[in-house]
Amino acid sequence: MRFVVPFPPGGSNDQLARLLGARLAEITGQTFVVDNRQGASGAIGTAVVAKAPADGYTYLFAFDTHAINPALYRNLPYDTFKDFAPVMLIGTAPQCIAAHAASRYKSMADVIRAAKAKPDAVNYGSTGNGTLGHLMMMALQKDGGFRAVHVPYKGFAPMAQDVMGGQLDLGMATVAVLSPFVASGRLRALAVSSETRSPAMPDVLTLSEQGFPGFSGLSWWGVFAPAHTPRPVVMKVHAELTKIINAPELRKRLSEQLGMTVITSSPEALQKFVVSEAERWGNVVRENQIRAD
Repeated sequence: MRFVVPFPPGGSNDQLARLLGARLAEITGQTFVVDNRQGASGAIGTAVVAKAPADGYTYLFAFDTHAINPALYRNLPYDTFKDFAPVMLIGTAPQCIAAHAASRYKSMADVIRAAKAKPDAVNYGSTGNGTLGHLMMMALQKDGGFRAVHVPYKGFAPMAQDVMGGQLDLGMATVAVLSPFVASGRLRALAVSSETRSPAMPDVLTLSEQGFPGFSGLSWWGVFAPAHTPRPVVMKVHAELTKIINAPELRKRLSEQLGMTVITSSPEALQKFVVSEAERWGNVVRENQIRAD
C-alpha cells in the first residue's frame, strides 16, 4: 500500500504518514510505502492519487492546502471535490504566530500598534503565497484594521531561520513545527489560532483572547483515496486508522508533539469539512487576488 505525501520528507504530513503506516503494517502484515511527491502546495502529489487506480492500495495524506488550492490555482489537474473518496479527518491543530525571542513584540497588541503607527513597517513570513498562515494573516488584518508586509518562503526552515536571525519580524506556521523552537527559547510565541489554547503551548494566548473574538484558523490532516474506491475498502482502512489513532499513547503523542486535536471523523464529515474550508479560505484568496508562487 502506498501513502502519497504531497510535501517533502520531515514535515508533519510525512511524520504522520510514516507513523501510521508503520502501525498499520504491524496490524495488517502488509507493506506500507510513503511516497513523497512535493510541489505546487501539494497539488502535484494530490494529482498522483487522483489518477491512481481505485483499488484500495493508494491513499493521499492531505494537509490544509488541499482545500485552498482550488481557489489558488487556475487549472488544477484534478477536481478536489469529485476525484477523491474521503476516508478520515485525522485531526486539526492551530497555527502559531511567533517572533524572535528578543523581539519588541510580546503580544498581538504590540504588533497591531506598531503596524497602525507605521503601515508596512511590520513584516511576516509564511511558507508560501496562499498557505493557511498567509490567508489567516490577511483575515486578521481585515478584522483588526492594520497592515503588514507578507514575505513568502519556499518552506518552513528558511522562514524560521530568518525569524530567529532577526531578519523577519514574525513567522506563521503550525504549532507542530514551531513548538520546539519556542520551547528551546529561540522564538517567542505571540498567539495561537485555535478557539481554545493549544495543549502543546498552554501558556500562549489565543487570538480570540487578544481582540479577535471567535477567530479560528486550523491546519488539518486528512486521508483520501481515489474516487470510486469501494466503500468496504474505505471503511476497513477507516476502522484500522481509528483503532491506531485512538490508542491512548498515540493520542497523547499527537496532542503534545503536533498540538493536534484528534478527530477521526467519518468520510462524510471529512467531505463536508473540506467544502466548508474551501469556501472560507477561497473567499480570502479571491478578495485579495492571491495567486500561487
